[in-house]
Amino acid sequence: MKFFADTAEVKDIQELNDLGLLDGVTTNPSLIAKSGRKFKDVIAEICAIVEGPVSAEVVSLDYEGMMREAADLRKIARNVTIKVPLTLDGLKACKSLTSDGCMVNVTLCFSAIQALLAAKAGATFISPFIGRLDDIHVDGTELIAEIRQIYDNYAYDTEILAASVRTALHVKQVALIGADVATCPPAVIKGLVRHPLTDKGIEQFLADWKKTGQTL
Repeated sequence: MKFFADTAEVKDIQELNDLGLLDGVTTNPSLIAKSGRKFKDVIAEICAIVEGPVSAEVVSLDYEGMMREAADLRKIARNVTIKVPLTLDGLKACKSLTSDGCMVNVTLCFSAIQALLAAKAGATFISPFIGRLDDIHVDGTELIAEIRQIYDNYAYDTEILAASVRTALHVKQVALIGADVATCPPAVIKGLVRHPLTDKGIEQFLADWKKTGQTL
């Protein structure tokens, strides 16, 4: 499974990329606003760090506006992935953009039927938001399983990009189901390495080594 960082903080992206754990990045208007920087500058800097897809979201809600903004964003770098909302105009833009060789991430997916429409529109990625479903007491991982089954039934190439991933348990669950990508906050990705028994084992090994009086 691929790991994307869900952030617009360049420092965190650089750190994860240097660790070799990063396959791409997702951003959205909220994350860009949180960074306090200019949208295009942030996307350009991220694209210079990460070789994989970098999602940049349009803000227009009509087809013409989406296509105009997408044309501008595509000029930033070859790995820019245009992010569009799961609406009729968004699906129309998705079809036009992917037909022109552009990667497209269809976002704000909350049902398997929506995901089916995105695949038919040629989406590169579909972004089901599992954490937000959990917030309304719906098991978001069930949606990942439903989409996986539908895509496998018809051999769709659209990759399932599990979004709103908040915990290590979320990561494990979507990996077991077969999501292609999990996009997570940097803290969640870095936290995956931790286990109390790993920490305890390292502490014991170091204590035993110290007793030998040796150095390396």
